[in-house]
Amino acid sequence: MTKDKQALKEEKKRKHKEKVEQRKKEATIVRRIVLVVFFVLIIAIAVAGFSAYRYVMAEIEPEEDEHADEISVSIPIGSTADSIAEILEEEGVIQNGAIFRYYVRFQNEAGFQAGDYALRTDMHFDEIIEELKTGAIHDEYQTIFTIPEGLWLTEIAARVAEETNLETESFLETARDEDYLEELIDRFDMLGEEILQDEIREPLEGYLFPARYDFIEEELTNEQVIEAMLSRMNTVLQNANAFDSEDTIHELLAKASIIEGEARDDDERTIISGVIENRLSIDMRLEMDPTVGYAHGERLSRTLFEDLEIESPYNTYHIRGLPVGPINNPGEASIRAASMPDEHSYLFFYHAPDGEVYFSENFAEHNAIVNQYQ
Repeated sequence: MTKDKQALKEEKKRKHKEKVEQRKKEATIVRRIVLVVFFVLIIAIAVAGFSAYRYVMAEIEPEEDEHADEISVSIPIGSTADSIAEILEEEGVIQNGAIFRYYVRFQNEAGFQAGDYALRTDMHFDEIIEELKTGAIHDEYQTIFTIPEGLWLTEIAARVAEETNLETESFLETARDEDYLEELIDRFDMLGEEILQDEIREPLEGYLFPARYDFIEEELTNEQVIEAMLSRMNTVLQNANAFDSEDTIHELLAKASIIEGEARDDDERTIISGVIENRLSIDMRLEMDPTVGYAHGERLSRTLFEDLEIESPYNTYHIRGLPVGPINNPGEASIRAASMPDEHSYLFFYHAPDGEVYFSENFAEHNAIVNQYQ
């Protein structure tokens, strides 16, 4: 009986050992299979990635071809980067409009000019972009005018009237027409119901992009000019990734318009933008002088203490937070500064009579600087 038990015990050990060895073999096989699959996947991903890279680079930088076609392309006034990409693909200048669109966005390109172009199918994206930014030479342009940064809408209307067949009051009537504004809100994503608030002085203030505008027509309509300027602003906002901002477009343009009114050069813009953010974050009044002039409806050469007392949703000495809307029509540099403010601790700044701007973190520092120039 003892021998039988011993034999049975040995048999169990043997079978257990066989099972362990079998499991080891299976585990080894599984590991090998996993490794093979892993390496196959790595190779497949690498091949796919390399193929995708070659495809994208072939789009961005096609090989020079002496037999490449030259294609005539018309870019309408107010075209966005997306619509230009679509036109180039439809006309056969490029093969993939999506790649061109993302390339333009990643390169932060803007300022494309309307007109007729002769583009070759072997042109690099950079060459196409440069061509479109330089602007086509159009012998048939009948009306050309330029709107500087920082003008009020009423000033834009006067400038347009000086350079075109349009009249100031007629232009303003169109820009204030509620039915037309509702139509524009439906057509332009950047426009919202905020522009129709009762306290808003000029609904389209801040949304008309300052730039050079070329028109083939000699006789223009108010709508034609307004929509060209809105389209250009929409393009600039897209290129500045403004639609991804935590702010609404209305808030962003309000900030940009203050920056436009305060900054004397591009180096100041992002710092001033940071001051605005710092003040808003602690619920401190912005107290920006350009908002006072807009509240009064006149350009103030100097802001006096009595000027600060005006009760207005635009006067940032009177209200907390942002003004009810933009106070001018800002340029691209101010829009980008509003989108990407500098991170710092400044709460004050002072433009000295000698042209220097001084930033400070507290009122005592600020006051000491101001007193040096008074």
